[in-house]
Amino acid sequence: MGFGCRRNNTMMTADYMRENFIRLTNVKLGNDVKIFAFVNAYGCHIDDGSKVGTFVEIQKNAFIGKNCKISSHTFICEGVVIEDYVFIGHGVMFINDAYPRAANADGSMQTEADWKVVPTRVRQGASIGSNATILAGVTIGEGAIVGAGAVVTKDVPPKTIVAGVPAKILREL
Repeated sequence: MGFGCRRNNTMMTADYMRENFIRLTNVKLGNDVKIFAFVNAYGCHIDDGSKVGTFVEIQKNAFIGKNCKISSHTFICEGVVIEDYVFIGHGVMFINDAYPRAANADGSMQTEADWKVVPTRVRQGASIGSNATILAGVTIGEGAIVGAGAVVTKDVPPKTIVAGVPAKILREL
């Protein structure tokens, strides 16, 4: 079990967060959110009853709904919306740039002005297995299951199971 904290309409103290290596900057937290050690979250929203595991990063403008479980070592980037009752396994990676580059054609380093966030959505009740990679711009349908290690390159229909590289539909639920 990791270090944790609960919020019941009270603010977590900076000392508590420092002691447990939790960095929350401009994060909107719902009630009864549980956050484990070594979490870095900024400019995002984590709704009521959700749990965020160790070594998770949640970037600005990401949203996590009610009663979600975000397992350790997961990266949730800007533009990702995770609806209510979603399970995210260990080491899941979300991508928000369809054509990532470090530098512009002239050799200058890219800044936020040089690319556009491509939003991704995980619908209510979906489950994503460990080490899955979710590419930019996809929607994972309500109640869908993404198998461990899958690379999701296109939308996943509701109530289906997908797996593989690239992810393909295995069956309907």
